[in-house]
Amino acid sequence: MARSQQNDDDYVEYVTARRMALHRMAFALCGDGHRADDLVQQTMTTLYLKWHKLRDVTHLDRYVHSMLLRNYLHERRTGWLSRVWLVGNPPEREAAGGDDVELRDELRIALSRVPPRQRAVLVLRFTCDLPVAEVAEILNISEGTVKSQTAHGLAALRRLLGAPPALSAARPGASVHGATRRGN
Repeated sequence: MARSQQNDDDYVEYVTARRMALHRMAFALCGDGHRADDLVQQTMTTLYLKWHKLRDVTHLDRYVHSMLLRNYLHERRTGWLSRVWLVGNPPEREAAGGDDVELRDELRIALSRVPPRQRAVLVLRFTCDLPVAEVAEILNISEGTVKSQTAHGLAALRRLLGAPPALSAARPGASVHGATRRGN
C-alpha cells in the first residue's frame, strides 16, 4: 500500500510541476482554452493509468508531449467541434497591453489555420522551445521532416499574417537574416 501511495505522490508532483507548460502547449495547438483543458486532462488521465509502468522511461517529458500531440491529432480527426458546443462568455481577463493582445490574437488565429502537423512542429519548436532532434523523436519523424515542416509552417504563418514579401518568399540562397550565402 505504501508503494502505491508513493506512486500517487510522484504522479501528483509531476503533474503539478508540468501542468501549466502542458496547458500552454495544448492552447498553442488548438487555440481554445477549454479544448486545451480537455487535452491536458485527457493526457494526464492516460498518464495516470500508465504511471506505474513508467519508471523506466528515460525522457518522461518527451513521452508526455507525444501523448498530448497524439490526443490533439486524434481530436482533429474525430471532430471535437462537431460534438461539443460550449456556450457562454469567456471569463473576464485583464488585458496586458493593447498591441500585445492584438498581436497575440492575430498570431493565435493564424496558427489555427496552419495544417495540424506543421502547427505541432511550430508549437514544439517555438512554444515549448525544443530542439529539432527532440521534436523529431516526439513526433516520430526525421529531423529533416521537422526542418521542412518548420519552414512550411513559418511560410504559411507569414502568408496568413501578411508579412512583407522579403520575409514570406525568401530568395534561394538567402539566410533567415537576409544575407546571401556564398557557395552551395
